[in-house]
Amino acid sequence: MVVHAPYDADVIVVGAGPGGSAAAYHLAQQGLDVLALEKTTYPREKVCGDGLTPRAVKALVGMGIDTTPASGWARNRGLRIIGGGHLLHMDWPDLSTFPGYGLTRTRKDFDSVLAERAGAVGARVQQGTAVTGPVRDDRTGRIVGVEAKYEGRTVTYRAPLVVAADGNSSRLSTRSGRPRREDRPMGVAVRTYYRSPLSDDEWLESHLELWDEGRLLPGYGWVFPLGDGTVNVGLGILDSSPAFGKVDYKALLTRWVAGLAEKYEFTEPIEPVRGAALPMAFNRRPHYADGMLLIGDAAGMVNPFNGEGIAYAMESAQMAAQVIGQALARPTPYTREKALADYPRLLREEYGGYYTLGRIFVKLIGHPEVMRLCVTRGLPHPWLMKVTMTLLSNLRDPRGGDAVDRLVNTLARVAPAA
Repeated sequence: MVVHAPYDADVIVVGAGPGGSAAAYHLAQQGLDVLALEKTTYPREKVCGDGLTPRAVKALVGMGIDTTPASGWARNRGLRIIGGGHLLHMDWPDLSTFPGYGLTRTRKDFDSVLAERAGAVGARVQQGTAVTGPVRDDRTGRIVGVEAKYEGRTVTYRAPLVVAADGNSSRLSTRSGRPRREDRPMGVAVRTYYRSPLSDDEWLESHLELWDEGRLLPGYGWVFPLGDGTVNVGLGILDSSPAFGKVDYKALLTRWVAGLAEKYEFTEPIEPVRGAALPMAFNRRPHYADGMLLIGDAAGMVNPFNGEGIAYAMESAQMAAQVIGQALARPTPYTREKALADYPRLLREEYGGYYTLGRIFVKLIGHPEVMRLCVTRGLPHPWLMKVTMTLLSNLRDPRGGDAVDRLVNTLARVAPAA
């Protein structure tokens, strides 16, 4: 589309993390003029586990990203799960829908790789631009751009559509009248890095028992090998426990890591411990209204089962881009709005029932006795663990598959997409 005055682009994307860069890429691939505004400059620090499941790998491949080890990606074959005195290795499933391997890569250059890929197909990625709020049409109230701070100046950028991809706090969403929903689960994650001779381990390691002053917490600890001599070590806790908000997470991480030091030959962390919030299960809505779409963490799309956010940010970005491309090709405001209204429906259809199951799961494991029962009694049963693994990872063939896939598909389909 050719941009006409008074617009600066066909679409403005606010934020150039994985979701924002994926949106910019897929929009530019359709011939649209895309302006992505990123408040920081690359390389940048970002709190993350740095672990990518096959869902995220599929999204990366869909952007034409080279995910080979020669390009700086470390591959893994599945999960090593530890808890209740048990140790279990579970390969990523071999599906027609998703590849059978995961990846790790630090966010220090992960985001810039995606932003560069978006730029390579024509998207304009502008760093060092902090968006402060929406610009609305005086007559209709519709969002027609954003205000931002750039090089010490206040600047206005205008476009027919805006995509909010500015993360869990999403200042743009809040200032557009879309606050966080308090009836949706939240998590918190803290992580740091250590040097370790086990950096080339082919398994992502998850520890299902996190104890604080005798309390079993709902969450897990992880050790994710990065293949460069270092590992990402962290833990995530859900807000369904009465202990949430009362735990010193950094101290808990330090105590937990002490139990791993001998195995992994940890000495001192090589990065400060940093934390971030995990907005889950559609905790901000509406996902489309008044000319603005929400994707990824800005829309609260973190998986409540496992805390994964990158895959859902990239998937929702692609969905949003497809809808926007169809909408902007339509001749009238009415028909464009009809197309845009399909975006929330697509999200509900894809994730709604599954996220409802996730909210139930979060509430259940908030009870220590339930969490203890899951860890001690669930891990020894292979079939039950396969069901659990499929639920937690959301890796299943949506049509057909084996008996476990069909069971989880049915559960997600019948659960109300609230």
